[in-house]
Amino acid sequence: MPSSTVISDREFVLPPYGRRIILSSVSSDSHTWNLVYLQLLLEEWGHEVHNLGACVPDDLVLRECRDHRPDLVVISSVNGHGFLDGRRLITRLRREPDLAQLPVVIGGKLGTDGAAGGAHGPALRTAGFTAVFEGDAAIDGFRAYVRQVPALAQGGPPALAQAGPPALAVAAV
Repeated sequence: MPSSTVISDREFVLPPYGRRIILSSVSSDSHTWNLVYLQLLLEEWGHEVHNLGACVPDDLVLRECRDHRPDLVVISSVNGHGFLDGRRLITRLRREPDLAQLPVVIGGKLGTDGAAGGAHGPALRTAGFTAVFEGDAAIDGFRAYVRQVPALAQGGPPALAQAGPPALAVAAV
């Protein structure tokens, strides 16, 4: 049995096993096309995705994290409230001892101020997100991050997240 599988025309190579991923929007975001796109992308890459949908209350995200014990949580925002709602969500999640070390990433349109991609990343990483993806190179940064997800089980976030990954425009894809 091969240790990895080629799954796309870009020769993206998966780890020998996929990860459990919870996918969600922030509580005020009613958009779903971004979530469908991300779910299909992550499943194509070999991961199991539990899509919570749009307008997900913070309490539901926390409960689903406990119930499903994911390897990664992906938060996507299209409405521009990702910064405010995401910061509130990650603050609540990091206060929970059993969820404090869970890798959680956010991407998409994170602000309504028209700021250039990357403007919200430092504050969101400081608030507790493992990685933040926004801007023109979003999908490439996200792809690189997810490729490293199995390393998370071995003691912490990949170096890419610590160094500040390239911006991710999930909402613009």
